[in-house]
Amino acid sequence: MPFSLEEYFRTTYEERLLVKIPEREDDHLTPATKLLEKRREMKEVEQALSAQKEEFQMKMESLQQRQEELERKECTLKESLLKFDKFLKENDSKRLRALKKAQEEKTSKQAKNREHSQLLEEIAVLEEERDRIQETLNKHKKFHTYMDAVLETSDEFSEVREITSRYETLSSTYQDLLDRDQSNQDLIESKRQYLAKFCEDRQNEIMSYNNDLSFMQGDLDKAKSKTVHLESNWNQIQTTAAAKTLELGRIRMATLNLFSLVNTQLKMGSVEESDSDTQLEKISQYIQDLSQITTDIRKQEGVSQNGQTFSS
Repeated sequence: MPFSLEEYFRTTYEERLLVKIPEREDDHLTPATKLLEKRREMKEVEQALSAQKEEFQMKMESLQQRQEELERKECTLKESLLKFDKFLKENDSKRLRALKKAQEEKTSKQAKNREHSQLLEEIAVLEEERDRIQETLNKHKKFHTYMDAVLETSDEFSEVREITSRYETLSSTYQDLLDRDQSNQDLIESKRQYLAKFCEDRQNEIMSYNNDLSFMQGDLDKAKSKTVHLESNWNQIQTTAAAKTLELGRIRMATLNLFSLVNTQLKMGSVEESDSDTQLEKISQYIQDLSQITTDIRKQEGVSQNGQTFSS
């Protein structure tokens, strides 16, 4: 069962705060017996007031400690909130950078794919040109037979030199064609090697990107797990703070009720309901005043009894 500070103060001080003048029901006692009885009663009252004062001081110290503890926990809670907000901002920044990098890698890959397609088209064009040159070369092999037939049947070429000259001309042209074909072959081979190297480099690059993506996915899973854990801690902190706030509200309500009880008798003046410190000071002052009044009454009663004794 939770401790009710309001009920404790009400039951402890409601009847004892009222000062009552003791009735004279012991007139049949002797003055000495009355003096002893009064001293005993004064001692009991002093002991009761001392115990109440000590207990009240202990309660005040406990309330002060609780207030300080609440303030420390509030500071800790604020620091935790700031750290959590910073973590969320850093996490969003990392996620945006990862998305940007993935988009850049995708764009680069698309550019490489377009370049690869362009190279394949160039190779196809070169192969078509090689086939055309090869076809032309095959056609030129027929020229020798054709020249012999021309020499035998034509009056245009009367000497072999003329045919040789024509042959050299044709040979030069043929050599030019062969050189061109070889150059094209070398170019095709170079393109093939470049294409093979390019495909290998792109494949290695894709594998590297896949590895990086796997590591990033692992980091993302860890960040999600940590986020869930932090959210759980945050909910627990909120629950604890709500309970402490409720307890502090009960303490302030009990203090306000006790102050209202004291203020009803002494008319100390109005104090703001939220100013618990001032209310406690007023209550403490009232208890001190009550102790002083009790002491004065005892002194007066002692003087009166002494006077009666002397007169007797």
